[in-house]
Amino acid sequence: MIRLLVNSSILVIFLGLSSVSCSMGNGQHDEKQRVKAAENYQNYCAGCHGNNLEKFEEKEWMFGDDNSSLVTSITYGRDEMGMPAFEATFSDEEIIALAEYVKEGVPEDKEALKPALSANATVQSEVQNFIVDTVVSGLGIPWGLEFLPNGDLLIAERSAKLYRFSKNELQEISGLPEIMVKGQGGLLDLELHPDYESNGWLYFSYSGYADDNKNKGCTNVMRAKLDGNQLVDQQVIFNGFPDTNKGQHWGCKLEFDREGYLFFGVGDRGNRDENPQSLTNTCGKIHRVHDDGSIPADNPFLDTPNAVPSIYSYGHRNPQGTCMNPETGEIWETEHGPRGGDELNLIKPGVNYGWPVISYGINYNGTTFTELTEKEGMAQPVTYWVPSIAPCGTTFVKGDRYKNWKNNILVGSLRFMYLERIVLEGEQVTHQEKLLENIGRVRNVEMSPDGYIYVAIENPGKILRLIPVE
Repeated sequence: MIRLLVNSSILVIFLGLSSVSCSMGNGQHDEKQRVKAAENYQNYCAGCHGNNLEKFEEKEWMFGDDNSSLVTSITYGRDEMGMPAFEATFSDEEIIALAEYVKEGVPEDKEALKPALSANATVQSEVQNFIVDTVVSGLGIPWGLEFLPNGDLLIAERSAKLYRFSKNELQEISGLPEIMVKGQGGLLDLELHPDYESNGWLYFSYSGYADDNKNKGCTNVMRAKLDGNQLVDQQVIFNGFPDTNKGQHWGCKLEFDREGYLFFGVGDRGNRDENPQSLTNTCGKIHRVHDDGSIPADNPFLDTPNAVPSIYSYGHRNPQGTCMNPETGEIWETEHGPRGGDELNLIKPGVNYGWPVISYGINYNGTTFTELTEKEGMAQPVTYWVPSIAPCGTTFVKGDRYKNWKNNILVGSLRFMYLERIVLEGEQVTHQEKLLENIGRVRNVEMSPDGYIYVAIENPGKILRLIPVE
């Protein structure tokens, strides 16, 4: 119910409650209590479940008069799914009022909530006008986007579905590995090898099962080749550890730099106090590998005893955007903070980015976990967001189609449902602009080979194209 990592998948935390009914006893709450419940929802719950309670799916708890399971879940949380307890945050009466607010406010028809912008209406931003064109509809949660050389669009659905969009038709691709669709996990990002036309390698990240326990898993990276609409020659090139039954903080966006190294981030997997600051596991890290998963000879911790050799930087919470500056070749990353403290970072080798020792955020229940926002030996973010925007999907604007946005960073916001444009001067952020406000939860943003910006929104899932207008 709170904004855990921005990922709409956390809605299963709230919804997956067994037999949760949503009526609040006699429902006799005065106006002051209802106003407070609405305020608590926006402050603590809207990040996962939507500002307008649109991020739910039909479940038994929405009907009937028994609200006990819902109240219990808000009170004591669902640790295995990453939902915290709120017994220390709210009074019993506030919990009851919040549950009643949710029950009464959940829309009966999710499809009735449409993006605020209509197709073919010119949008006037500060320096660039554009039209929003719907390219693909009928999706759920489109996580990864990648374009094949012939113009076909590959779409990774978090539900463990891989599609090719060709000639206005969605075609499912077979041959995926077993994927754990749990919490925020599932099929994640897609990336073509820089020399795809000659070697045919397609890379994808996903939530992989543990070898010996189907209740646990961690982030994996696989490469494979396409034979028509079938994946062949599958090779796991990265297997994260330790495995856990938690459903949050998997990462994982993929990016090749111009020297052919593959970068990707793995989240802390819900183990905040152990994983990110330890070099002996893969979680809470940015990794760098060769295209076959082997380790570059100059990786920063290669000679550190017991360190995982693929680690490039550490002290990360949940990296949800990884992209390369086309001018400098540098790798930039966005990651989710807790309640506040989302970050934009310039990734440098061997650097400790501080999580959870330093942070500009607090716990989801309003308590603090650190008094420090900076510490010697730990890097500061280039910029950060309070309140959290839940950044997901990040790219640099390349090419000349959007002349006034060239080399700006675009970041999707799950929490506030917009696309953010960030202007850089060197390593400094000099300006930020909100685009496409209320368009829907922005899951990804990518540049196509022919220079257009594509934006993925979720539930209802769509792929949008921004067409520049002079």
